[in-house]
Amino acid sequence: MMRFVDMHCHLDLMTNGVEIARAAHAEGIGFFCTTVTPVDAIDARERFSTCANVRVGTGLHPWWIANGTCGADDASAAAELATASPYLGEVGLDAGKRGAASIDEQARAFGRIMEVVGARALPGRVISIHASRSTNRVLDILERTGAARNATCILHWFSGSTDELWRAARMGCFFSINEHMLATKRGREYARILPDDRLLLETDAPPQLGSPYRLDAIEHSLASTLEQLAQIRRAHVTTLGAQIVARSMRLLDFANADCA
Repeated sequence: MMRFVDMHCHLDLMTNGVEIARAAHAEGIGFFCTTVTPVDAIDARERFSTCANVRVGTGLHPWWIANGTCGADDASAAAELATASPYLGEVGLDAGKRGAASIDEQARAFGRIMEVVGARALPGRVISIHASRSTNRVLDILERTGAARNATCILHWFSGSTDELWRAARMGCFFSINEHMLATKRGREYARILPDDRLLLETDAPPQLGSPYRLDAIEHSLASTLEQLAQIRRAHVTTLGAQIVARSMRLLDFANADCA
């Protein structure tokens, strides 16, 4: 049994990510490494190929579409990779200040990737989804394409409305919670009312991409989030932590994780 599983982090965008992954194995920590472009996903698969405590997602982050780094060719590449990818992320939509102007382009790209998921069932497929000011539109796409039926969908750092939260929960979505979410009154209330069996932990680390990071900072963030979550839900921290770890390990198939 692992001690923690970080269900959404950008391990590949830490310059010392492989070193962190190897040290994390000794500490009983696993990762869902969410990438931001399909090129990054291919590179990360190679870099972390010997680390069985890391699962790498095929990503196309909406911010990279918004700033012009990624376009239609990248959406095609991400969709092609998705045909055989058991893990997808970070993908989704952002209609906030950084993404509003490109929301239609984002939706086309996200829709293409989710169409692949809906058309090709892959056992154990997991998707980590960015849905900033766009949750209903994200859920519409998941329903329209059939992706919600063929994959476990995780809404990372949820910030939508209460109605959107319950719609997502009814659709079977999971929610990965971090310290940033618990820093807001609304985020704490969501953490209190979410169904027990949908809770996951994440860091969304690192705060600065393309720089070295520290395993102790990741562990501290996960532990702090768990402690706060236990207090909010009036749960025993050890029991809650064990339940979340077991759930995360099942989702990421970490039954026999080992790092060569």
